[in-house]
Amino acid sequence: MRLLRNHIMPDDSHERALKALERRGRLRELSPRSGIDFSSNDYLGLASSPQLTEAVAAALQRGVAVGAGGSRLLRGNDPEHEALEDEARSFFGAESCLYFGGGFVANYALFSTLPARADLVVHDALIHASVIDGMRAGKATIAAARHNAPQSFDDAIVRWRAAGGTGRPWIAVESLYSMDGDCAPLADLIAVARRHDGILVVDEAHATGVLGPGGRGLAHALEGAPDVISLHTCGKALGASGALLLAPRVIRDYLVNRARPFIYATAPSPLMAAAVRAALDLVHRTPERRERLANLVAFTGRELERLCGIAPSGSHIQPVILGSDEKAISVAKALVAEGFDVRAVRPPTVPEGTARLRISLTLNAGEEATSRLLDTLATILRKVPA
Repeated sequence: MRLLRNHIMPDDSHERALKALERRGRLRELSPRSGIDFSSNDYLGLASSPQLTEAVAAALQRGVAVGAGGSRLLRGNDPEHEALEDEARSFFGAESCLYFGGGFVANYALFSTLPARADLVVHDALIHASVIDGMRAGKATIAAARHNAPQSFDDAIVRWRAAGGTGRPWIAVESLYSMDGDCAPLADLIAVARRHDGILVVDEAHATGVLGPGGRGLAHALEGAPDVISLHTCGKALGASGALLLAPRVIRDYLVNRARPFIYATAPSPLMAAAVRAALDLVHRTPERRERLANLVAFTGRELERLCGIAPSGSHIQPVILGSDEKAISVAKALVAEGFDVRAVRPPTVPEGTARLRISLTLNAGEEATSRLLDTLATILRKVPA
């Protein structure tokens, strides 16, 4: 039977929505890599390192499979997964570890599964989209707190209790925020959590491998506590893919039994687990990588302030807030034309009126290239209308 054309065509509303995004300058498109890397999250330069390449080649030689072949609860549970989880648990100092295919799915699984209907999740206003989507799929009440404002978290919990809230509060934050490059006040936040018998969940995605003692993250002093859960992604400074959820054993076991994104997903490639094991070993054995990156951060901060009058973030994520979408896109295109891979970030990824460049500092570009980038940026900014 011949299908009618209008039965197989996409809904017109999709095309209209795309055209509306294009008119507003917010249409997303995939573009190839080009120019010097100032946009990736490969902070330690491990993604293309010979060490990780050799680790994957060695894993293949000893018979590690490319694919898992099924979910972890079926035949997909590979010895490489379990070895990684044991080594990561020890490296970060937690009671247990569960390896997911990525940070987004790990956050989604956590927040859609763990907080109960009677609970409250208070999240930082700038928390990652994966946490937002996980909370929306869950059953708990949700409240937003002002960015990096512990009192705002406390106030939200007090209001919830006063309104009859009877469950447990959960506090959701990032240790290093991916668009602003600033750090959460974790000591104050854990104090709020403990004052209300709550649980602190820390997404360490952009700190893992780079910040904290031995690259173990900014929440390292809290790892292993019964009221702390942390997430360490493997696709940024660790140069591979996946995510490591560190938590008390009972939390891990509950997720294995109840988290649908874990139960029904094909397990991550065992080769990626082998790569992450090698990356953790590199982080442990090569502190000079973190030292080089810290020196680059300090150099960039000084030069950015001197040349552009922009205050440094103090981290390897440096925003240059330009305000309008058009201005951010224009400056980014001008930098790309000069050979620098710098991307414009626009709402809704960031708040309205704060479109920006996100300059990412990695070991893929040293001081000489960074100096040229900042000189070029200063020249471009002088020409762009305020």
